[in-house]
Amino acid sequence: MDLSVIIPVYNEVKTIEEIVRRVQATGFANEIILVDDGSTDGSTEILKKYQGQDGIQVILCEQNRGKGAAVREGIKAAKSTYAIIQDADFEYDPNDYAKLYPVIESGQADVVYGSRFMESTEYFYFRSLAANKLLTFLTNVLYHTKLTDMETCYKLFKVADVREIPLHSRRFELEPELTTKLLKRGYKIVEVPISYNGRSYDEGKKIKPRDGLIALWTLFKYRFVD
Repeated sequence: MDLSVIIPVYNEVKTIEEIVRRVQATGFANEIILVDDGSTDGSTEILKKYQGQDGIQVILCEQNRGKGAAVREGIKAAKSTYAIIQDADFEYDPNDYAKLYPVIESGQADVVYGSRFMESTEYFYFRSLAANKLLTFLTNVLYHTKLTDMETCYKLFKVADVREIPLHSRRFELEPELTTKLLKRGYKIVEVPISYNGRSYDEGKKIKPRDGLIALWTLFKYRFVD
């Protein structure tokens, strides 16, 4: 396999060790990139234990800048041909790499998205569901595509392709920014159904209502600028 798994980490002390174990267990990742985004709950100390381990890169950021900034650091550091973004909690199942990776490796797609809406999900706030549906619908209208889940975390891409794209997002608006810029450049995005087990805010979910408004603005902004 030739896959880097980029894991942005911010205050995930309860889950980070297990998610690393699950990613390693898939056998798909020849490289795991752990990007600590200024954690304050002890996650940083856990990540330091991985420093120097074979197949793991650890990037420590002193200040919290947001998921988008952390992912961009991971993309710059990736050494593999392909990369996928993995959250540091249990919402997404790394076993689904087996569904996504063959699609891009075989040349069926330039980019592969894991869609949460092509199969049933176990948990979702209604407002999150509505926001995701709206943002995906607007993406389809503005960029003439047929996606079902633009906001998915699971985006599998060729590292060299994405490095050529100027990305500026610091927070969750990375999802619409990356999607719009891939589409504007003519990259073929193929969706594959994945499982999803959404968590509650009490369990550590971090995206806020204002992030939906920022994502909406991002969709429109990058329709006209790069």
